[in-house]
Amino acid sequence: MSKFSKRSNTAPDYEFQRLNKLRRYDIINTPPELLFDLIAEIAKITFKACGSFVSFIDDTQVYLKANTSPIQVSIIKKEDSLCTVASQSAEVTLIGDTESCAEVKENPYVKMDNGIRFYAAAPITTMEGFVIGAVSVMDNKPRFDIEEDQLMVLKWLARITLEKLESRLINRVSVRAYDDRLHRLAHDMKNPATSLVAYGQLLGKGLLSHEKLASLGSKIEQTGRNIEQTMNNLLNEAKNENASIDLKFETIKVRDLLDAVAATFDFALKQKQQTLNINCQIDGYIQVDQERITDVLTNLLSNAIKYSQIGAEIEVNCSTGINDIIFEFKDSGVGMTTEDMSKLFTKFAKLSSVPTAKERSNGIGLYIVKTLVQLHGGKVWASSAGKNLGSSFFVSLPKLESMPVTD
Repeated sequence: MSKFSKRSNTAPDYEFQRLNKLRRYDIINTPPELLFDLIAEIAKITFKACGSFVSFIDDTQVYLKANTSPIQVSIIKKEDSLCTVASQSAEVTLIGDTESCAEVKENPYVKMDNGIRFYAAAPITTMEGFVIGAVSVMDNKPRFDIEEDQLMVLKWLARITLEKLESRLINRVSVRAYDDRLHRLAHDMKNPATSLVAYGQLLGKGLLSHEKLASLGSKIEQTGRNIEQTMNNLLNEAKNENASIDLKFETIKVRDLLDAVAATFDFALKQKQQTLNINCQIDGYIQVDQERITDVLTNLLSNAIKYSQIGAEIEVNCSTGINDIIFEFKDSGVGMTTEDMSKLFTKFAKLSSVPTAKERSNGIGLYIVKTLVQLHGGKVWASSAGKNLGSSFFVSLPKLESMPVTD
């Protein structure tokens, strides 16, 4: 028995975008983690199988984040991995007998002694529709006793895996400012700490005259005051969570930025039979940290998709003001109440709106959007006529006064 469901056509640069998304999760070649190990164990027990995997597909290799099988490897060549075969399916892949399945019967892990004779895998699929890996089970004998409930559990485990990845990503964005502060503190404290060690060594030798002792005491006091000032500066910056996030500005064409963001949602739009209309006649440029602003626009488009019904139309409008360029993400979805509006852009906001297809919502995305936009000197706001009357989210960013000069 085999179940395959070939994926629908994707954008030509699907693989580039998929790898970019995978690497943002920073999961490849990381140490074992308890939750991923537990996911693999639950899969193994559910199927009463002899092994299970949580796998992620890189460009040339498949990395096994968790592995409970007798095949004790952590990295497999992409062309040798059954996970790669499973990634071609949008649904659960089920192969009752691998030796009778043309797609995998010549696989080295099928042909080896006590190899994989049974295989089932649920793809780990991002919101944008990129398959980045799978949660899978295997056995060293054919299996034709698999029930739908077991396959459903496998799908749930793949969803839990993605939830964990998203949580890790959100946490990294949230604490990046604190990491930056610690790195800078270590740098700023290195020189005064070295000076204090040298002063201490001079004092220890007991060879200094009274004049030199007084001079050295003055230097020690000044070094101590410098350290105190550095710590005070750090504490003051900590009051502003955005103060120490370093931005890497570059000049980006507005339309190119929008097209790149929209392209990553081809699959998500198809899944909900939604239509995206981009209305941007601006042939202008903005100077931004491309990665951070891509995060902003991606978050807003993702929300428009999540909170719109199947078959809905979504608009991205772009206009120019005197000093700025304004992006509008408009949907006709579930809308917001007055109370919802008062909570927007705050950490872990609990809104009445619920994603229409039970997509994930962590309550911190809009807070991060506001943080990143303000760091660029821009503004973010929203409007809604009420529940079930749609919403619009706006971002304004300073525009370049003149076109970039090219050689």
